[in-house]
Amino acid sequence: MHSPTFHWISTFLEAQAAELGAATNTQLAYGRDLKDFDLWLARHDRDFDSAARSDVEDYLVHCDAIGLAKSTRARRLSAIKQLYRFAFEEGLREDNPAIQITGPGQDKRLPKVLSVEEVDRLLEAARGSGRNLADQLRNTCLMELLYATGMRVSELVSLPISATRGDPRLLLILGKGGKERLVPLSPPARTALAAWLEVRDRQDATARARREIPSRFLFPSHGASGHLTRHRFYLLIKEFAVAGGVDPGKVTPHTLRHAFATHLLAGGADLRAIQTMLGHADVATTEIYTHVLEHRLSELVLEHHPLACEDGRRRGKRHAKPGR
Repeated sequence: MHSPTFHWISTFLEAQAAELGAATNTQLAYGRDLKDFDLWLARHDRDFDSAARSDVEDYLVHCDAIGLAKSTRARRLSAIKQLYRFAFEEGLREDNPAIQITGPGQDKRLPKVLSVEEVDRLLEAARGSGRNLADQLRNTCLMELLYATGMRVSELVSLPISATRGDPRLLLILGKGGKERLVPLSPPARTALAAWLEVRDRQDATARARREIPSRFLFPSHGASGHLTRHRFYLLIKEFAVAGGVDPGKVTPHTLRHAFATHLLAGGADLRAIQTMLGHADVATTEIYTHVLEHRLSELVLEHHPLACEDGRRRGKRHAKPGR
């Protein structure tokens, strides 16, 4: 049986959706985190209404003890803090027991970077993958659009077909919190899109002939969502990695987003422009790519510059004149 204050979660999530336009995935994550905290409190004869600061801290210790990553613990504390701020503002509590608790912090890890050559191999693998030509054209379109725009995978798989009509030079993307942004399409992406749209038009014509309603999505599926799922695309991109001879451990839909940003920055693109195309609310989020680029350049120097050798004798041999 749920605790008496279990309905705090649904009320809080409804407010998040209405006031902040919180995305569905964000709401689901908050919901899972808060339900876990609620169950933990119930096992300790507490609930949201009676929990003290020490209870929140004990819960975080518990999360650490069961091996949850720093990022997960930080996210759970963020959810708890937001819930109690909401409860305080709505008069559900007269205090906020989580207000002075600091998070565990997150380990700053640079995103894995795919080289241009590795991306080319993934794109080539996509062109030859699938059971038939339609699969190949769909997979090519998926990969070309992802690399050309830096879209989030959820934005890619749920693209409405209406947004892609008319051989667009710019693609209108619906991002987090319902925010729209325009991203330019590269010539290869436009070519791949045009080829896939021909297939989609035939699919829609077949649906109408059967008196069925054509799918409104660019990448339809028979599942509950009506479009290709994030999980299915994740599996596809791993298949492309294997087929293309790229380490699958380096390849996820998100690493293509990283590649888009890093390769643009390396080519001289403005950081603010990249921020706009990625849909980052804060340029500080985009600045991680400057560190990625610096890290990669440092690696290249260490790997290839003759003065980077630690062994002085080897360095001397490398510069020795022929015949000596």
